[in-house]
Amino acid sequence: MRYSLAAMLFLLCYSAVGCKKDSNGTKPQKEHALNPDPVALRPGSIGYVGDSADIVTPVSGGLVLMGGGTDVDAAFKWMIERSGGGDVVIIRASGADAYNPYVSKLGKVNSVETLKIDSRALADDDRVANIIRNAEMLFIAGGDQSNYMKYWKDTKTMDAINYLLNVKKAPVGGTSAGCAILGELYYSGENGSVVSDEALGNPYHPNVTLYANDFLKAPFMKDVLTDQHYVARTRQGRHLAFLARMLKDKDIAAKGIAADERTAVCIDANGKAAVFGKGKAFFLMTDKNKIPEVCVSGQALDWNLKQAAVRVYAITGSEEGNGSFDLSTYAESAAKGGTWQWWWAEQGKLKMN
Repeated sequence: MRYSLAAMLFLLCYSAVGCKKDSNGTKPQKEHALNPDPVALRPGSIGYVGDSADIVTPVSGGLVLMGGGTDVDAAFKWMIERSGGGDVVIIRASGADAYNPYVSKLGKVNSVETLKIDSRALADDDRVANIIRNAEMLFIAGGDQSNYMKYWKDTKTMDAINYLLNVKKAPVGGTSAGCAILGELYYSGENGSVVSDEALGNPYHPNVTLYANDFLKAPFMKDVLTDQHYVARTRQGRHLAFLARMLKDKDIAAKGIAADERTAVCIDANGKAAVFGKGKAFFLMTDKNKIPEVCVSGQALDWNLKQAAVRVYAITGSEEGNGSFDLSTYAESAAKGGTWQWWWAEQGKLKMN
């Protein structure tokens, strides 16, 4: 039997590394993906822990919006429980496979694999898409969301993510840039990041790049625009400017969900959200009848409406998951565990009460 060069290299590496015994004379679990299949290549795979045999476990839908910074262990455990202990896939466009050992230690799963999908060719590869489709849990790492849009949008990778979200209904989450693309409305950052003072001072600043309904289709994320690193980087003002643009330009009474660092919003299959971690999460609501007074290029945003432009519910997280917010209705009467606020913009300055 003839082997391809790739297969021969794998077998040589496997004999040198994969069969190494530990000090007790037992064979340890494979810790890094040279390639879990000795013949078929796995494009994009940069690391693999666990059992290479694909398994199928019962899954329960759920979505995690993580605010960046230190990861929230409790949110990953929440996803792992809903994965049924199946195969976990991490996707990213840069970075390494550090999530593999981290996730595998938080709960019992069959495997964890990281895919670095940093080109449209990889994103459109059937083998990459199939790895994602076969996952029982998917997590989108942080990085640069403009790369995710550039590489993944309108590809088989995008279709595979949407398949997990809406057909297989497996738990899916993302942090920082990974969270940014989980709303059907999203800020791409493709021209560089914009800070609150810039966006409030000119909602049409060149770095305010917004898109609607053309990428991922997560449950309960219709007309939702997310933001991250929220309080840590004082992004409340820019989020308000983004929502003003959606209302003014696209006639969308957009909603916002934002999490601070070390904080995660976990949304179950019925649309009920709870907040895990050490910071706060915010749920923002706009009204089609409350158009900004001034939202034009080159001028500071005025969105006052008698100091009642945007209704906001803030929930402080906890290790067990605090509060409750119903994303299926956004009903004020159903919100629990947090506080209601009004936000508005006055001559380019964010105001709250």
